[in-house]
Amino acid sequence: MEAGPGSAFERVGMMAEREHKLVARPASTRSKADLLDPAAIDAVVNGTCGDPFAILGPHGDFVRAFIPGASHLSAIDPKGQDSAELTRLHPAGFFSGAVPEAWLTRYRLRAQCGTAIQESEDPYRFPPILSAFDLHLFREGNHWQLHDRLGAHPCILDGVSGVSFAVWAPNAERVSVVGNFNQWDGRHHPMRNRIEAGIWELFIPGLGEGEVYKYEIRGYHGGLRPLKADPFGTYAEKPPRTASLIHAVKSAPADEAWRARRADHNARSAPISIYECHLGSWARHAEEDNRYLTYTELADRLVPYIRDLGFTHLELLPISEYPFDGSWGYQPTGLYAPTSRFGTPDQFRAFVRRCHDDGIAVIADWVPGHFPNDPHGLECFDGTHLYEHADPRLGFHQDWNTLIYNYGRPEVANFLHANALSWLSRYEIDGLRVDAVASMLYLDYSRKPGEWLPNRYGGNENLEAIAFLRKLNEITYAQHPGIAMIAEESTAWPGVSHPTYTGGLGFGYKWNMGWMHDTLRYMSHDPVHRRWHHSDLTFGLLYAFSENFILPLSHDEVVHGKGSLLSKMPGDSWQRFANLRAYLGFMFAHPGKKLLFMGTEIAQEREWNHDESLDWHLLERAEHRGIQTLIRDLNTAYRTTDALHALDCDAKGFEWIEASDSDNSILAFLRRGHGADAICVALSNFTPMPRFSYRVGVPYPGVYTERINTDSRFYGGSDLGNGAPLQAEPIPCHGRPYSLNLTLPPLATLILERRTG
Repeated sequence: MEAGPGSAFERVGMMAEREHKLVARPASTRSKADLLDPAAIDAVVNGTCGDPFAILGPHGDFVRAFIPGASHLSAIDPKGQDSAELTRLHPAGFFSGAVPEAWLTRYRLRAQCGTAIQESEDPYRFPPILSAFDLHLFREGNHWQLHDRLGAHPCILDGVSGVSFAVWAPNAERVSVVGNFNQWDGRHHPMRNRIEAGIWELFIPGLGEGEVYKYEIRGYHGGLRPLKADPFGTYAEKPPRTASLIHAVKSAPADEAWRARRADHNARSAPISIYECHLGSWARHAEEDNRYLTYTELADRLVPYIRDLGFTHLELLPISEYPFDGSWGYQPTGLYAPTSRFGTPDQFRAFVRRCHDDGIAVIADWVPGHFPNDPHGLECFDGTHLYEHADPRLGFHQDWNTLIYNYGRPEVANFLHANALSWLSRYEIDGLRVDAVASMLYLDYSRKPGEWLPNRYGGNENLEAIAFLRKLNEITYAQHPGIAMIAEESTAWPGVSHPTYTGGLGFGYKWNMGWMHDTLRYMSHDPVHRRWHHSDLTFGLLYAFSENFILPLSHDEVVHGKGSLLSKMPGDSWQRFANLRAYLGFMFAHPGKKLLFMGTEIAQEREWNHDESLDWHLLERAEHRGIQTLIRDLNTAYRTTDALHALDCDAKGFEWIEASDSDNSILAFLRRGHGADAICVALSNFTPMPRFSYRVGVPYPGVYTERINTDSRFYGGSDLGNGAPLQAEPIPCHGRPYSLNLTLPPLATLILERRTG
């Protein structure tokens, strides 16, 4: 964010400047020699000085500066008309000299290095950047605009353009900003230590966007740490490079029209159909060395594609900067930076706006559960276990060889909370899907006895993580009404999507991992054996309304040797496609919001590979086009039929008609909408045997019409079904006064809608 004159950023700088100004002294009292301790000079020259503002810049009558390699140095008056030669006190380039009193707050420096002459502002004449209030809020863990204060921000201070830097490293002995602009020499720009909050800050005049930088940190025990990327950096070099880039995320007027619609878009009563996407492998430029599509190209190709298929939401696998392609973004090192693989932060923001223009909400996967130990990242950031727990029983994630955040430390929690808010505000993201919540909630997650520490009550609940998650949801919903916070939580933890004031975690939705595992296990069985596993389809309805559930067929189910969804289906080629169609129809009729990973809609045959494009050539085959057409029609039926979505998260919206016909592997149930007459009947036949004259009970008379028949020839099926509208007969069945006499196609799902007009 660029701060111009009159901005809050500028006003804070002006207040700090007033505190910083030198008091004028009579000429008779002005010193003639700078009595600086030589040890202080050595500390600056050797890069061990932890308090550079105590030595450099204006002090009394003198200006001191360290310009490595300079042979001569002068202070120049503000108008550039006069100069005062400074004396070199150390051959490495340390200078000091008396200057006219009127210059002391506005001078510039002119240095001779070899034959080159260069002029610059002195960073050490500028006042502090952060206010006392900023520091206080951060210490408390309640600074919700932290992303606008820490990190690197182009701004104007004291009328001079430059970049403000601020980083938290409370246990460091010295922190410097390094980059090409100072030959990566940490002696050039050591930072001011705001010791009361452990934040180091520096305004470097003359710098602008596009410069690469890192922090050079002399750690707790005096040694230099590996150069660190900026934890609050807004932009990063393309991997495998790891430096941060100075970049002001361009502000734009909020899309108020979209925000007004968003609450309805994310509501429990809304049709929510999510397309989960890994941007790096949705499509590639095969003709251009398999390169990624850019954010701009994705806006032009991906967004119209998912709009045409009828999805309401786009969920992005983690978009925060990450070093290793094989982590798919789930091991981020730059939480505040959209990955540069696809373009700039501003192009990403334009991509999100394009989604909104097309009526699509955007959800970003967010990873607060752990971080990698890459040397340029957060690991032992200032020479101590700053962001992570020191004890590996609390701070090391055994499954992923990653580090676990110390949620009980206010500054760490603030770092993460402010990050969530930054995605919602800077980029107008419509919700966050929080990854691996179960690993955060349990101290013994994936650990054997003796490998974990109990909480203060002796239990396995991570009390600090619970408090962190509750506060996360409270502040995000409060500051950004209408968003959706979604938990990927794989256990039976109670109240994940219940309000915090009732004891819940406060999420809006929870992935229903149990439904996914049970139903995929069922579908993997040969139809002849499915009668013995009927409960895999019915068990989920025992708890379906205990949370606000999303039914996820996600990326996790098509990797690591699990194969594609199509490959999980038994039988010959026709049966595999029919099974997949029947399963997708069952999913869209079932209570719960929907999520499909990319490639499902074209019946990807091979397992997902993050390094390659989806197999779009499959759409040359009719059976694959049929799956795509089915997804489009399922989304249309789901979005436009009140009974299929309005009470997705309410037990009033579901009734079993037939849950016990395991011998025939048939299920039948009723979906209700808001109106008494808004009903749909769903039936699934999970055997390859057609069932004729299959009678099911319905509560009302009238005409029932097929909205979906997954065996339709348009989808690649045998086209058996009930083409003509069906009249409910006054024949009691399944405890209901009316019934329908149906033909059930083989390996198929039917969705019938009652017509009242």
